[in-house]
Amino acid sequence: MTQIPTLEVAPKSMVHLVGGEKGGVGKSLVSRLLAQYFIDHNLPFVGFDTDRSHGTFSRFYGGYASPMMVDRYEALDSIIESAIDHPGRRVLVDLAAQTHAPLVKWMDESGVLDLADVSELSIHYWHVMDAGKDSVDLLKRLLDRFGRRLQYVLVLNQLRGDDFSQLESSGELERAITLGARPISIRKLHDSVAQKIDAANMSFWAARNTSGGDGSSLGLMERQRLKLWMNHAYAELDPLKI
Repeated sequence: MTQIPTLEVAPKSMVHLVGGEKGGVGKSLVSRLLAQYFIDHNLPFVGFDTDRSHGTFSRFYGGYASPMMVDRYEALDSIIESAIDHPGRRVLVDLAAQTHAPLVKWMDESGVLDLADVSELSIHYWHVMDAGKDSVDLLKRLLDRFGRRLQYVLVLNQLRGDDFSQLESSGELERAITLGARPISIRKLHDSVAQKIDAANMSFWAARNTSGGDGSSLGLMERQRLKLWMNHAYAELDPLKI
């Protein structure tokens, strides 16, 4: 029987920019969560950490993420080049606070979105938000600037509360959804669990699977709380097909 030849289509690469501009809303936490999600689902990725002062993402996932200077075009170029040169790769960038302006300048002067349009490259912007007005104002600026040219994920991080009524009443959530944005919720990780993970510089995998009696590892019930938190987060991420 003669086989009908088929045209092979290279898998699309994705750039995931985890931002929100405001400090302390949990951008690095979301970056680490995405990294662990990719690892657990055997999805190849490379990570970049733009935070000069803390470098949280690269500290927890050093085997996957490396520091990046956001004010150097040559460094930012590697985000796009890494994605285009490796079809199917995911590039994960943890954007530090106050990096929006240099990032936008680079994107404008380099024609990043135009190049993405002709290169089978999708660019996803993860806008990490807390329940405050600043996050809403920053979302408005983001939507005003890029409109439909980016694929948005609105991360409603319950780090400081779960009342997002300011976002809902502002009209920006409805506007974002009209532009194709997909909102997800991330529950607050229990304080003692988060503190122990941070103190030990553990990946979520290590924290979830390491037990010990020296006090640096999570206890049985703490590991259980972490697993439940990750299960909920993964259930939010699964429909996004990232």
